[in-house]
Amino acid sequence: MAWTACFPRLSSALAPWWTTPRACLLCRRALATRSISRAGERMNDGFYVPFRHDGMATFPGPDGSTLLVRNHEMNWGAPGRFGPFGRNNELLERLDPGTVYDIGESGRPALGGTTTLLFDTSEQRLVGHRLSLAGTLVNCAGGPTPWGSWISCEETLDKVGEGRIEDHGYNFEVPATWDAGVVTPVPLRAMGRFTHEAVAVHPASGIVYQTEDLWDGLIYRFIPDRPGELAVGGRLQALRILDQPSMDTRNWEGQTVWPGSPLAVDWIDMSDVESPDDDLRLRGFEAGAARFARGEGMWWGNNAVYFACTNGGDVRKGQIWRYVPSPYEGTSRESEEPGTVELFIEPNDGTLIENADTLTAAPWGDLIVCEDGTGDDYLVGVTPAGETYKFGHNQAGQGEFAGSCFSPDGTTLFVNMQLQGLTVAITGPWGRRV
Repeated sequence: MAWTACFPRLSSALAPWWTTPRACLLCRRALATRSISRAGERMNDGFYVPFRHDGMATFPGPDGSTLLVRNHEMNWGAPGRFGPFGRNNELLERLDPGTVYDIGESGRPALGGTTTLLFDTSEQRLVGHRLSLAGTLVNCAGGPTPWGSWISCEETLDKVGEGRIEDHGYNFEVPATWDAGVVTPVPLRAMGRFTHEAVAVHPASGIVYQTEDLWDGLIYRFIPDRPGELAVGGRLQALRILDQPSMDTRNWEGQTVWPGSPLAVDWIDMSDVESPDDDLRLRGFEAGAARFARGEGMWWGNNAVYFACTNGGDVRKGQIWRYVPSPYEGTSRESEEPGTVELFIEPNDGTLIENADTLTAAPWGDLIVCEDGTGDDYLVGVTPAGETYKFGHNQAGQGEFAGSCFSPDGTTLFVNMQLQGLTVAITGPWGRRV
């Protein structure tokens, strides 16, 4: 296999906090890596960049620029980890209370949410960054929509009480625009209340697939009543393997599922989707839905949905799955040619990939996967044939990569370094595999 650009060797050439150009060790072409948005900085709207950068996606911006919407996996704050409103939430009064989902008691709001960045790829500079969703909790990952928004997912089931004045565990939609200000937060209740992680959207139908970050989680899909208008409502369903109800896909007790073997699926309608007793996944499994090991990152690419199960596999180092929708996805004809799910890779070797988390599709067709392992974390490339290679290395110390995504023009890879509180932009040479 030849490479027009030297992706397998990039890990030794990258240190994400450098701003000076580096040279790829194989072809000597220039790389440039720069920090563009650091936790604790003042943003254009006067608020602070919150800590714990996580899931993220890019969108076309004005005049050829790039918009990024970025999650912040924050709870209620910790020493040295304040949110957008300052160390003592002194800036909270600047926001209309109606734009803060959970303003909390005694001036202690929920500190998760999203920020929106505007980046000029031609000049490789940050134009600005601002707050876009406020008052949510533990916004881990999410996913972009074809209609130009980001779905931000709460990875928590906190309830009213102990300082909280709203229930949590929902998805929220954030338009990818620069001048919209802070969105009025609307919990997408019909999409279910559970430990959300990420979503991916089927472009043809508007169906939204969802992961659940629990050791006994399910894979869900949401069929909206009106595609592109998720708040209107719809049906929540869970994935079932045809002819193998209540299948355990985790491979913890011996090999149940083998890579490269597509399994036909159908989908079970779920009821009581706000699940006040946190039993949605248990009811789904009892009804025949398949069980997965901590569903995390999810992305639409190569005409399929890829999703990571962080501690699946015999040694619990993670799996990556691929779902190929039916040509009749979400319609009454779906049973004529069901969608299929297959175990794409299960390396069972931490030196190849360790605890895959968020992921994205690269312009050249591979996946770029963020590790969330034991501390020495990498960006890992995965080819369509399932081969892995080291792509980038967090040399700043412990802390996961998160939210990798490419600019719409393909020139720039953005990724977050969560523990360091950084978003970095990395420019080429992004070639293609031949």
